Amino acid sequence: MWIQAILDDLARHPVCGYARDAAPTTEPTALAALALIANQRPSDAQSAIAWLSRIQAADGSVGIRESEMPGWPTSLAVLAWKAANSQGVHDRQIKRAVAWILQARGETAPQVAEFGHNTELAGWSYADATSSWIEPTALHVTALKAAGQSNHARTREGVRLVIDRLLADGGCNYGNTVVLGQTLRPHIQPTGIALLALAGETDPSGRIAKSIGWLRRSIGPGTKTASLAWALFGLQAHGIRLPDAEA
Repeated sequence: MWIQAILDDLARHPVCGYARDAAPTTEPTALAALALIANQRPSDAQSAIAWLSRIQAADGSVGIRESEMPGWPTSLAVLAWKAANSQGVHDRQIKRAVAWILQARGETAPQVAEFGHNTELAGWSYADATSSWIEPTALHVTALKAAGQSNHARTREGVRLVIDRLLADGGCNYGNTVVLGQTLRPHIQPTGIALLALAGETDPSGRIAKSIGWLRRSIGPGTKTASLAWALFGLQAHGIRLPDAEA
């Protein structure tokens, strides 16, 4: 089966970068650990989990690579530690990371007519002192929910921000909706990540339902790998498993 060959290859290099033989980085290493654990290969993920623990900073954040900020991948490290935490051995790392996530926040701005979304909501940014964006906010919300912080005020504000940044006709861009009168185009990957964060949420505006419909219509054999994977995760979080998902 093709997936076993892929997992075997991943198990040989679980601490990995964005390209083969590149220096290790947090995002692919955390995702590698999650993939291995999800496929009942937790022992193969241990070196990745240990690497994430080793590079965690004193303030609880996990940067994009060892000793290098920004710390937006902290959310992915939390998800990896939670997946590997059957005996509670990673509780300390998770607690410190969650504390960092809860105090981190994207920049806000007074509401102006040029922007169609609520700029006064604080989510999470890619880098310090910059605006909140869909993907880091959605990933931090997902991590906080996994860590038992679903009802925290920061989580709730993050959920409101993600829903607010969904486009009226479904889907989302990377963080803006309408700018200078122009409605931005939706993209597959951020929409999938947003829907993953919004699992179990209610939405009187109907934007979640419209985004689910848009995503179902927008993916197919030509969709690129990362976008397709996040799209399938987002749909499955809302109980939708497409008949040809495995293919």
